Amino acid sequence: MSHLPWLSILWLTPGGGAAVIALLPATMRTFAKWLGLGTAMAVLAVSVVLAARFDTSCAPYQFVESHRWIPEFGASYTLGVDGIAMVLVLLTAALLPLLIIAGWNDGDARVRGPQSYVALMLAVESMVLISLTSLDILLFYVFFEAMLIPMYFMVGAFGPGEHRSRAALKFLLYNLFGGLVMLAAVIGLYVVTAQKGIGTFDFRAIVTAVASGSLHVDPGVLNALFGGFLFAFAVKAPLWPFHTWLPGVATEATPATAVLMMAVMDKVGTFGMLRYCLQLFPGASTYFRPAIITLAVVGIIYGAVVAIGQTDIMRLIAYASISHFGFIILGIFVMTTQGQSGSTLYMVNHGLSTAALLLTAGFLISGAARAPSPRTEACRKWHHCWPARSWSRRWRRWPCPDWHRSSANSWS
Repeated sequence: MSHLPWLSILWLTPGGGAAVIALLPATMRTFAKWLGLGTAMAVLAVSVVLAARFDTSCAPYQFVESHRWIPEFGASYTLGVDGIAMVLVLLTAALLPLLIIAGWNDGDARVRGPQSYVALMLAVESMVLISLTSLDILLFYVFFEAMLIPMYFMVGAFGPGEHRSRAALKFLLYNLFGGLVMLAAVIGLYVVTAQKGIGTFDFRAIVTAVASGSLHVDPGVLNALFGGFLFAFAVKAPLWPFHTWLPGVATEATPATAVLMMAVMDKVGTFGMLRYCLQLFPGASTYFRPAIITLAVVGIIYGAVVAIGQTDIMRLIAYASISHFGFIILGIFVMTTQGQSGSTLYMVNHGLSTAALLLTAGFLISGAARAPSPRTEACRKWHHCWPARSWSRRWRRWPCPDWHRSSANSWS
């Protein structure tokens, strides 16, 4: 049992489930939903097994599995999970069953709507999980970008808003541009390692070379590579001023899709800052720290101030999330063990509280559907809805295990 490829099972389960559900005939609408829910529950069970077997006293990366992929370029299929990734894997796996239930009727208006909607949701989960567990930079990049495709269709095809296509296209273009910049940085990093006789995409090998001082590179080159990685993660997170795609998507998407984006997918951006920016480019991270902290603080204030003036409840939550992401990024680039641990906890708490807020807001909007302005009416009702406020507060106070400390302590 200890030799099972747990991490491959973890991401292939939702990936395989998505493929099967997408091929179901149009008449099996209800079965597709139940199969999707069962698949998500199976992923949650696997993640719980992984968490139970995770040992914080052992090596930082556990359940490691590696296979050759593109040996000519030093790329391999290598997976492993550390404490921070383990926490985010649990968050992702725990939210998906809730989102499938919350979006139970979201695809019913289309002929193959339920099959497509559930399959897309599981596809996003699969790609997020392999991004969190990848220890090969090229493998990470492939799925970091691939998750944009199912999310684009979830917003553009199933969103209830009138401008959903425009919001989906804006989301796709912003993130694709960030991904192209990161691709240049990934290639540049490989060229740099090849010049030093390493020539690999293996994350652990490059980090070891950086820590040992054997990767002597001009600081200007490292700063440029760091900027490529940071830009892609800042768009995905999102960090001010790269945030402008998020409010539109939150407004035009279904509540379940908005949760999947803000509580799950966007965490890959902040996770990337923690894992790749800080560990691959410690010198550049220190050099740009004042500028990044300044952007984070501006985002905190900007998001909070703009959220106050919103009459659309979904936009209000989106701008509040931008403010919260500023706190997360601020904690990351303080570059202390306490800051990294706090950012990890903040990511989990933000994911849970955002899910509660968005799903409750969706319920209020559906209840106010006959009002002249349902979203404004829902925003008004929010202030009089004690159960909604109480539920969101309880989610925010939910405790989190300290698996993340095993990784944060090793970086201090």
